[in-house]
Amino acid sequence: MDKVDRWLLPDGIEEMLPDEARNVENLRRRMVDLFQSWGYDYVIPPMVEFVDSLLSGSGEDADLHTFKLTDQISGKTMGIRADITPQAARMDAHSLSREGINRLCYAGHVMYTRPKSPLASRTPVQVGVELFGESGLNADAEVLSLLIETLQSAGLEKQYIDLGHAAIFKALASHAGLNKEDETQLFNLLQVKAVNEIDAWVASKISDANVAAWFVALPRLAGNASILTEAQTVFAGAPSAVGEALQELSYLAEVLQQRYPAANLYFDLSELRGYHYYTGIIFGAFAPGLGNAIANGGCYDHIGEAFGRARPASGFAADLTAISRINLAAELSVAGIFAHSSENEFLWEQVKALRNNGERVVCGLAAQKLPFDYQNCDRILVEENGKYVVKPLV
Repeated sequence: MDKVDRWLLPDGIEEMLPDEARNVENLRRRMVDLFQSWGYDYVIPPMVEFVDSLLSGSGEDADLHTFKLTDQISGKTMGIRADITPQAARMDAHSLSREGINRLCYAGHVMYTRPKSPLASRTPVQVGVELFGESGLNADAEVLSLLIETLQSAGLEKQYIDLGHAAIFKALASHAGLNKEDETQLFNLLQVKAVNEIDAWVASKISDANVAAWFVALPRLAGNASILTEAQTVFAGAPSAVGEALQELSYLAEVLQQRYPAANLYFDLSELRGYHYYTGIIFGAFAPGLGNAIANGGCYDHIGEAFGRARPASGFAADLTAISRINLAAELSVAGIFAHSSENEFLWEQVKALRNNGERVVCGLAAQKLPFDYQNCDRILVEENGKYVVKPLV
């Protein structure tokens, strides 16, 4: 690499300069404090693990997104985490082995082999929560409620939550007797909402008129909570698992609308993000102007099996890097106090006192080009009548 190119970073690999780094860190602290106030214990998993553990129960997508390297000590293959949820599941199953309910939260970088969208970072900061040991809908309601409050704490005035249920498509595919290839084809069409192609595929593959009508209806059943009532009629006669899934979505709609009436809930019965990973409720959070979800989550009850402890689990992971950029401009201002260089002991004591009270105090150095370089401070510490006082910097 030429000397003039040595400063370049790989595509999608980013650094954070002071303004953005400060914003991300402030949000991280705020969110972790929120999680802990709900009873979630903070954990810090390692950046790398053996892939046998890191990819357990995560599906093919996680495998493709994970950088792999060889451990020079054991010779085994390790992976740089692309998701922290499997690590939390390992902690729950092995490191902690708590009986009953276990709530964990985390915040840290993840790394992807490829960006999840053309302009996305390959090294975002991920925050999230995992709730283990509760199979009832109360767990999903708690996790979704916490997600909404997380978005509120990030300064997002409107919260857009997209909800679906993995059991609906799984039950219909099983009832129709679809083989793996056909199921994958239909799944891919549903992901891009290719309605005309879905209609043609169903007409060529499904002979039972009722079953065909169910598949054709799936991508069209999207909207507010009223579509759940419509779906009850459409899926009359469908496998019982479909009706149960609709009842679960209706319950969550009622709970969330009561708790957060201003939240925008959108129900999409063909929403299958993480289909091979989630076992029940699936949800995502969106923000205006961003096409990709800023948070994803749901119910995943089998991830602990690889560690010998299958437990009910529900949680979400949020892209803190993407969230921070939504409100970056609002977070840029820094209230700091500038103090001229001096060996006055009393001045130093005043600086210490201000810092102990949470103030940002910048002490001047010889290389600073005053009066232009005040290090983003908006106030100054000056001497008046033998005392040091803080005044606006003009």
